[in-house]
Amino acid sequence: MALLDVKNLSVQFDTPEGNIHAVNGVSFALEQGETLGIVGESGSGKSQLNFALLGLLARNGRTSGQAIFEGQDLLSMSERDLNRIRANRIAMVFQDPMTSLNPYMRISEQMAEVLMLHKGLSKRAAIAESVDMLDAVKIPDAKNRVRLYPHEFSGGMRQRVMIAMSLLCRPDILIADEPTTALDVTVQAQIMELLAELQREFDMATILITHDLGVVAGFCERAIVMYGGRIMEEAPVDPLFESPSHPYTRGLLDAIPRVDEDQDALRAIPGNPPNMTGLPQGCPFAPRCESVMETCWSTAPELVNFAPDRTRACFRPVEEIVA
Repeated sequence: MALLDVKNLSVQFDTPEGNIHAVNGVSFALEQGETLGIVGESGSGKSQLNFALLGLLARNGRTSGQAIFEGQDLLSMSERDLNRIRANRIAMVFQDPMTSLNPYMRISEQMAEVLMLHKGLSKRAAIAESVDMLDAVKIPDAKNRVRLYPHEFSGGMRQRVMIAMSLLCRPDILIADEPTTALDVTVQAQIMELLAELQREFDMATILITHDLGVVAGFCERAIVMYGGRIMEEAPVDPLFESPSHPYTRGLLDAIPRVDEDQDALRAIPGNPPNMTGLPQGCPFAPRCESVMETCWSTAPELVNFAPDRTRACFRPVEEIVA
């Protein structure tokens, strides 16, 4: 039985301009200890999908479907029940630690608060546990630096603090939402290496939300490629990179810079992500797809298995995409 089983999850937002269909019928399973990457351009629905799992949508957001965690549906839980799971069993690392950390509170107070709430520790014990976790994420002189304010840390160190906070309760699932976006390349690599070490050490399942397929290749075992709020392709990472089966996945891969190729040969995907106000009749990628067929404009392809552990939503034969 999967640790997390998401079934036909959809997310809509009610706006004066109409309903925004951010996520449309997404299903996937997450196993204990697995690393799953959810990749796609901005606006593909990957972040809203995961916000929905933890009840973190904006007030005008609505969900449907199911997200079964240990026999309970996260989407139908009360706020009180969700509060017992958030941070304690399922934790999230956000992309901008400066908007997630309270600038007016010392790191010690913010971290201790989590343990006092979820584990019932005294403040002294909670701070001691916080120092141990800061040590685990390789923050130098953690015993003294735990009493600093967020602005006294660099961007990379603030992200390490956020990771430490998310791991305080030893969660079963860690959701990392673009955890390296605001960091330089060297620090990005350090953060991803740290996450990989901690994931193995704590044997937690990890969902990595990113627009960067390169990060997915180095960190994840399996990947879901999203576009227009839908899954376009799902596969283990190695075959996904060796033989992408969807035109969108191939377009993302072609846009990755490579040291062994002429940088002038980089190919951007033409056009822009879709307007999510109202559902498109056909495939959401049709307006940008070089392999589009007549049926793509009127009918949305179903997500179907075409090989062991591999699914795709495309009318084109696989061999035409892989070739």
